[in-house]
Amino acid sequence: MIEVKRVSFQEKALAEQAFAIRRKVFVEEEGVDPNLEYDHEEKAHHYLLLIAGKPVAAARWRETEKGIKLERFAVLPEFRNRGFGQIILKEVLIDVVPLGKTIYLHSQLRAVPFYERNGFRKEGEIFYEANMGHYFMTYYRPAPSQPAL
Repeated sequence: MIEVKRVSFQEKALAEQAFAIRRKVFVEEEGVDPNLEYDHEEKAHHYLLLIAGKPVAAARWRETEKGIKLERFAVLPEFRNRGFGQIILKEVLIDVVPLGKTIYLHSQLRAVPFYERNGFRKEGEIFYEANMGHYFMTYYRPAPSQPAL
């Protein structure tokens, strides 16, 4: 059974499960400095995807001066390329689209095709965060004739 939980920072046990996924993917696998990885946690809205109770993916969003920033989408390596990233992204979009604000993210280069398939468009030039190339990407809401996420 696949379940996506919306997690408050105050729900320490669940929040730590999300942070553990991010630690494995971003800090251990990609070499991101932990001081860069963990920021804005108390202000962010966190998500945890579980399969049969096992945490396998995490994400968060927060409000900024530019709109709604989607961040920290991470799927454990052994669960990648099975659609779990898309499931958690759709759950986040269900929550943020009704807010009526610009929805954007900073995508690592390898994730750009994933976000493009899910309604995001690149804007501007490559820039670097945590020593990795990224693109600024904005979500474009589906046309009225298309089903909403």
